[in-house]
Amino acid sequence: MPNPVVHFEIMGSDGAALQGFYRDLFGWKVDVDNEWQYGTVETGGEGGINGGIAGTHSGDANRVTIYASVDDPQAYLDKAEGLGATTLMPVTDMGDVVIAMFRDPAGNVTGLVKNGA
Repeated sequence: MPNPVVHFEIMGSDGAALQGFYRDLFGWKVDVDNEWQYGTVETGGEGGINGGIAGTHSGDANRVTIYASVDDPQAYLDKAEGLGATTLMPVTDMGDVVIAMFRDPAGNVTGLVKNGA
C-alpha cells in the first residue's frame, strides 16, 4: 500500500502572523474558526495537499511537519522506533482521524494519519 503525504503543518511561536504570511504569500485560504485557532489551510492547487498553520505551545520549537497516510499507525510507529525514531505523540484517536507523531534520527517531525471510521 502506498503511503502518500496527505497533510502538512507549519508551526511557530506567532501562529496568527504565520497564517497571515502564507495567506498573503500564496493566496491560501486559512480558516481559524475553531477553539484552538488552528488555521486549516486550503491550498487550492490541483494535485496539492491541504494542511494547517498554528502557534506552538510554550517552549515548543518551530517546525514543519508532514503527515503520511498509513493503514496501521501503531505498526508504523513501532517500525520508526526500530529504525531509530523517538515517539512524540502516541497513537491518538481524534474522532475523524487517528494520528501519531515521531522525531526521526535527524530531528525532523513526521506524523502518521489514518482516516477514522
